[in-house]
Amino acid sequence: WTTMVTAFLLLFSLPIIAVALFMTTFDRSFSATFFQAASGGEPILWQHLFWLFGHPEVYILILPAMGMVSEVLPVFSRKPLFGYSAVVFASAAIGFLGFGVWAHHMFATGISAVAQAAFGLATMTIAIPTGIKIFNWLGTMWGGKLRLATPMLFAIGFVSMFVIGGLSGVTHAVVPSDWQQTDTYWIVGHFHYVLFGGAVFGIFAGLYYWFPKLTGRVMNETLGKIHFWIMFIGFNLTFAPM
Repeated sequence: WTTMVTAFLLLFSLPIIAVALFMTTFDRSFSATFFQAASGGEPILWQHLFWLFGHPEVYILILPAMGMVSEVLPVFSRKPLFGYSAVVFASAAIGFLGFGVWAHHMFATGISAVAQAAFGLATMTIAIPTGIKIFNWLGTMWGGKLRLATPMLFAIGFVSMFVIGGLSGVTHAVVPSDWQQTDTYWIVGHFHYVLFGGAVFGIFAGLYYWFPKLTGRVMNETLGKIHFWIMFIGFNLTFAPM
């Protein structure tokens, strides 16, 4: 299901950035005026096109990691995935709603109050399926016989870091708060908590989990745990101050 949602996002978002890059190339190489304000162009259009691609791209990167974590957590909790249907529905909802939140990156550009309210509401709404996933992952671990092998450590690291990244992203829905955060290190910290603390930790969980199945060789568990703790501590020391 994660593959289907990711493919859907790619199908609709890649043509958008292709058009934006085409227009930019003509601006720079052939004296076109798509984004040249001095010649009657609209530079804000570039931001709309970029973020209309860029925000679904975040979900393209995070959804496969969500799928990996949804495989790892049940195995090392000795329980089936809690609320499987809800997790699938939440993934589809994220894929759909992901196309309706891009302008929360643009509240400081002078878009109308109606647009600000609409995109703020959409940003609040997309937090709901994300929260469903987190609830179901925690429900999977709750009462389970947890085995803290390296894949499980990275999966738990994914959930904890993604919660911080998600909570710091929900503030984008509050327009006055977003005005203060735009173009600051808050955005850098939020982005990395989602896409490094989230996606990269999830990918390592999947790598450590499936590598023995693919190769027949089990990775060194001690080295894996050292890898996790160095990355977990170093990541937080880097991005928590932001």
